[in-house]
Amino acid sequence: MSRLVSRRNVLGAWVAATAAGTGWLATVGGGDGGAALAAVGAPADPAAHLGHTGTVEAVADEVTAAPPVTPFSVPLPVPPTLAPTSTTADTDFYEITSRTATEEILPGFSTEIHGYGGSYVGPTIRAKVGRKVVVRHANQLPHPTAVHLHGAHVPASSDGFPTDVIDTGATKTYEYPNNQPAATLWYHDHAHHHETENIYRGLHAFYLLEDPAETALNLPGGEFDVPILLSDANIDADGQLVFISLDEYGRTTLLTNGRPAPYFQVQARRYRFRFLNASNMRVFNLVLGNQERFTQIAGDGGLLPASATVDKVLLSAGERAEIVIDFSRYAPGTQLVLNNTRNLNDPSRPVALPVLRFDVVARVGQDASAVPATLRAHPPLPAATRVRDVVLSYHTAAFPFAINGMLFDPNRVDYTIRRGSTEIWRITNPVTPVAVYHNLHLHLVQFRILDRNGIPPGPAESGWKDTVFVAPGETVRIQATFTEYLGKYLYHCHVQDHAGTGMMALFETVA
Repeated sequence: MSRLVSRRNVLGAWVAATAAGTGWLATVGGGDGGAALAAVGAPADPAAHLGHTGTVEAVADEVTAAPPVTPFSVPLPVPPTLAPTSTTADTDFYEITSRTATEEILPGFSTEIHGYGGSYVGPTIRAKVGRKVVVRHANQLPHPTAVHLHGAHVPASSDGFPTDVIDTGATKTYEYPNNQPAATLWYHDHAHHHETENIYRGLHAFYLLEDPAETALNLPGGEFDVPILLSDANIDADGQLVFISLDEYGRTTLLTNGRPAPYFQVQARRYRFRFLNASNMRVFNLVLGNQERFTQIAGDGGLLPASATVDKVLLSAGERAEIVIDFSRYAPGTQLVLNNTRNLNDPSRPVALPVLRFDVVARVGQDASAVPATLRAHPPLPAATRVRDVVLSYHTAAFPFAINGMLFDPNRVDYTIRRGSTEIWRITNPVTPVAVYHNLHLHLVQFRILDRNGIPPGPAESGWKDTVFVAPGETVRIQATFTEYLGKYLYHCHVQDHAGTGMMALFETVA
């Protein structure tokens, strides 16, 4: 049986503590909470962080953690590719059911999950640019769902608006035109008041959009093109997922395609890995071995203009990155560990949390793949006609995170945007009254990052994006053109536990 602490109980405890003058205003944080606490002069103690221990014990039974798992004791599962139920000349049709199931996330334990098709990582859809996909989603869970295709350019009716839900026992059909460049997208829940826990319990999966131009580059493909979903969890002694809002420090088990620190056998050849940070809050800074170098080829919105040699990949919640690792550089028998070096307490002091181990074996056959220096041309950006300021703020009168000082209201439109217009959004993350990382995800569009605190982005952020990391004290400028579809769309922090407390807003595109 799954366990949870309700948001209402946590909010009530926060309000009571604030009224009593216990200083929670300084300690309520989010991602990288320890650094946030230190920035406001509070003790960098996980027990003081909302949603972990101590304070939450007032509203929840104490959670006894699951026994530790020996790293690299289980293999990496690869999510299966879903076959269409039918096809026409220009459309593929799929059916997916969201339901409760059990899965062996930790060895020897049967864990209840809420998943697409009954899997913690749902089935992958591989779609083609210019070929439509229609998905009929059925909901067999005991609460509403809504499906958002993250990163997709779609009509508002198929975007998964938070109040446009699929009730228990009902179905809804989503239509995806796939009229955008190839990219690693993903679908996940977005039902109002339920999305945070739904994603945490397993409503997330890959949607890989492919096109002939990308195929012509001869990048690693087939079994050598591997999607990897990263998440984390608070798992109790019975092997069950424990959901507590803003429980950053309690989610100590890192999961890679739903398994703790698995191993993956690789041939001595090139592999393409599509990394997705599907965690609710955690930042991943991925480092291979002793800072081995590899090639990043893509970000959220698809291929970069040029391949970039890097020694790490930083992903906030919702972001994606595609990399190529050439294992022919290593002798068979070599073992390379991919670690998350991001320290929750202090990002300036790296740690080494195992994510995945690559076990190199001899190559079978020839490796005809390549990684071209030039990947995809990115045309010059058109002139912007509007500049908007987006402040990722802390709401001192309500709980607790807001955009431009306001909490989410599905009936309020904050920005009205003329179809076809190009805008610059200046996104600021203040350090007062609390310094905590946020990010911003825009529905409908892909954007380009112009600069961070006036400095142009590096090669890894030079392509199209739909989610952007914003550290405390940073101002990031992005530019987007709002084309084709009319209607109401979300923009929000994709630190999902922040969005779930109200850190979302609406824009509406009009003719």
